[in-house]
Amino acid sequence: MPQLPIVGLHHVTAIASDPQQNLDFYTDVLGLRFVKRTVNFDDPGSYHFYFGDDAGTPGTILTFFPWPRASRGLAGAGETTHTAFSVPLASLEYWEKRLTEKSVLVERTGKRFEEEVLTFADPDGMKIEIVGHADAGEAKAPRFATVPAEHAIRGFFGVTLLQQRAEETAAILNVMGFRKVAEEGKRQRFAAEGLALGNHIDLLVDPGASHGRPGAGSVHHIAFRAADEASQKEWREEIEKHLDVTPVLDRDYFHSIYFREPGGVLFELATDPPGFATDEPVDALGEALRLPPWLEPRRATIEPRLPKIELHKWKEIA
Repeated sequence: MPQLPIVGLHHVTAIASDPQQNLDFYTDVLGLRFVKRTVNFDDPGSYHFYFGDDAGTPGTILTFFPWPRASRGLAGAGETTHTAFSVPLASLEYWEKRLTEKSVLVERTGKRFEEEVLTFADPDGMKIEIVGHADAGEAKAPRFATVPAEHAIRGFFGVTLLQQRAEETAAILNVMGFRKVAEEGKRQRFAAEGLALGNHIDLLVDPGASHGRPGAGSVHHIAFRAADEASQKEWREEIEKHLDVTPVLDRDYFHSIYFREPGGVLFELATDPPGFATDEPVDALGEALRLPPWLEPRRATIEPRLPKIELHKWKEIA
């Protein structure tokens, strides 16, 4: 087995429709920082947005491909149906009140494995959860958010994968170091060792679930953390014993490999380094369009074709 474990999620990538609506919801309503504005490296005619904590820490990053003409997706088997964020237990009432005041329909869905959960949808119908629990950890509160630092989203709690059967998905999670730690009705929880952000993977098993349709509001893939390139190489060799794995791809802010788990969810394993401050300082994250070196010569043709967006700084820094 590789020496360094996979400790949790690195990021989650989803599909959105209107770029400005997506930007405003995650920065204003949820108080995340706009960590990076770049393009889809495989489709440079469209944006790739990254949201996270103030420093863009792995385990806090929710990313989107905002495609203005995207039709609404339909969640189904073999997909990530819910993405859960972590906050202190004492913050649940604050978030319930804040979301209601922002005209977001929010449901207090009660206890799940002893944690309290709020469930709601973003403007494209993507299901988001806020989980209140004792191990939420310290915040790196986004500097321009109106959410008080003590209530700030810490990062990911985990994700829920809807599956028709659990056995084969559970087996690959075991290979990756995630063990079943709890079961409640149709839900099985897998977790990595430790308290890293995003270390909870829930399998919701429904043999009769139909397959979904990708589109706005659906999750494209989930990415796990590799400590560095050497660890990623070791994990690639291990995973390749069980599944087809892509070569290492340069995503500028991290290196990635991709593989589809047996139930159909696209997994990625992304390196923690080099991070999001490689092409702009932390103080200026997200403020200008950044392109990888191989696309920079095409900036004059790429940038004018992208929709105009405005980054609002909801709280001015004195």
